[in-house]
Amino acid sequence: MNNKIELAPGYTVSRVLNGCWQLSQGHALDGPLDFSDVHKAFEELTEAGFTSFDCADIYTGAEEFIGEFIAEKKQDPSFKETDIQVHTKYVPDLQILDQVDFAFTESIIDRSRQRLHKDVLDAVQFHWWDYEVPGMIETAGYLNELRKQGKIRCVSVTNFDTDHLAMLIDAGIPVVSCQAQYSLFDRRPEKKLQQYCLDHGIHLICYGTLAGGFLAERYIGKKREEIIAETRSQVKYLQVIEDSLGWDGYQKLLLVLKETADRHGVGIPQVAARWVLDQPGVAAIVIGVRSSRHVHDNEKIFSFDLTDEEKKQLRELIDSYDNLPGEPFELERTVGSKYRNIMHMNINEEEQS
Repeated sequence: MNNKIELAPGYTVSRVLNGCWQLSQGHALDGPLDFSDVHKAFEELTEAGFTSFDCADIYTGAEEFIGEFIAEKKQDPSFKETDIQVHTKYVPDLQILDQVDFAFTESIIDRSRQRLHKDVLDAVQFHWWDYEVPGMIETAGYLNELRKQGKIRCVSVTNFDTDHLAMLIDAGIPVVSCQAQYSLFDRRPEKKLQQYCLDHGIHLICYGTLAGGFLAERYIGKKREEIIAETRSQVKYLQVIEDSLGWDGYQKLLLVLKETADRHGVGIPQVAARWVLDQPGVAAIVIGVRSSRHVHDNEKIFSFDLTDEEKKQLRELIDSYDNLPGEPFELERTVGSKYRNIMHMNINEEEQS
């Protein structure tokens, strides 16, 4: 499998994007990160061909950190801005959705360009917290206008359900990709979104593939009460596990993944990642970067092929358990839901101050 894919004419990205949510302030629950080691990870990843990064305007500090890395790279005369691809997000605060206009949108895009040391943002992934608040289509149109002005290369979306993505497409917004949570636990995209994206030439970019690190050998045989979440990601993915396969099903899955991984000389994370990458319409996955420890594990994702029998075994196992209810991000949008309760929906104003 090639580790590169063309998302739009003349625009190619890595099939594994380096995720930077975990670099944002307040994400880690087990103490501060060693950012010098994260910088080392960035160097090793780009040298290995993993040149694409995923971040957001609301991941406090992440755009600046990537921007510092790019600024350092620019010291080399042979470096071109297109050598590193950055997918950021535009996520207006819930409390100001009804006030968003073109000037505000342009100011956030210009801020991201400045932070990232990029004249053109490679992809801006648009998110709208509350579909009941008017302005979603108009705001996507603002991003499209900024694309026409040359400030954005690709307009994309993140955490949209099928019906609201269709509203943007029907309005003429040229959506290149849709980012959605998709893993062996969370298969909500398979209900409608996946087929819609296939039918309309929209690439799926998937996060949550490794469930916050829970798809790993070290959790085999562990009891639920032994697990303490180390990050906000793990708080969320513990909920996902409990509401899909449950702890017993999770342990069964780990054993099947371990057997499969051993046959190919890789680890559980590589099998779980490869499974998602092999699903129809999936262009790329996002794997978080917190340190340099597991950088070279990403290369192993492309060192083997899952057999038809292995895919069948995994599919039969996960399909014997419940999928999460609803469309992608529906639980996270539902008022009163435990999934919504861990979301930070009002950040931009604080960042700008």
